[in-house]
Amino acid sequence: MKLTYIFHSGFVLETEQSILVFDYWMDPSSVMESVLRSEKPLYVFSSHFHEDHFTRDIFEWKKRKGNVTYILSKDILRHRRAAKEEADVWLAKGASWADERVSVKALGSTDVGVSWVIESEGKRFFHAGDLNNWYARFLPEAVPGQTIYSEEFEEDIDPIAHEKQYLGELKDIRKVADGFDIVMFPVDSRIGNGYTLGARQFIERFKVGLFVPMHFVAGGFEAAWRMEEFTEEKNIPFWKISREGETIEL
Repeated sequence: MKLTYIFHSGFVLETEQSILVFDYWMDPSSVMESVLRSEKPLYVFSSHFHEDHFTRDIFEWKKRKGNVTYILSKDILRHRRAAKEEADVWLAKGASWADERVSVKALGSTDVGVSWVIESEGKRFFHAGDLNNWYARFLPEAVPGQTIYSEEFEEDIDPIAHEKQYLGELKDIRKVADGFDIVMFPVDSRIGNGYTLGARQFIERFKVGLFVPMHFVAGGFEAAWRMEEFTEEKNIPFWKISREGETIEL
């Protein structure tokens, strides 16, 4: 297998029989040019409607390559970012789909849309979408049952309730799988203090063959590398991505 970093939360995973593309947004290194020339079937996943995880540009690929299957979160349809006929599969949390090459289960998120559990060729992969403990930096000052006003989010938030929701989503994922060969997960320094907490809570609960940081474009590559300290403690390999278009052989 070969995993290539496109940008932000976007990846290409090439297996022996197929190619999977996750949360394509921008492609600074033109990764998709070689992908679209491949004869292998292409599966395109978008975890939710936010513009940094979904763009209508993906539908242009079918004009260049016939064997494309679009597997999209239902919130994209609800927000009218795409028409029903434009995707082959629409999934909400708890729904699943499979063909002869790929098996897909949609799990929950702490933002919108879904996270993905995918099995193919005897391997299991996880792409988190926007699943994370996003309000971790507010936890030290949080009081149960009380909210905190965030100028950044321009709203009152309840970090304790949010973390409870996050850990609940992890429990739901555990009901489906207790480990993954590859985990693609947000390590976003914009969260502030404790920005690795969600990822650390994930690796405490699951067996992980390779941890891959994502959603770090605003903070830069070095900020994502902070997670390596914690994966090393658990003897989990960490992909220290350093540029767009970088590839790792698995």
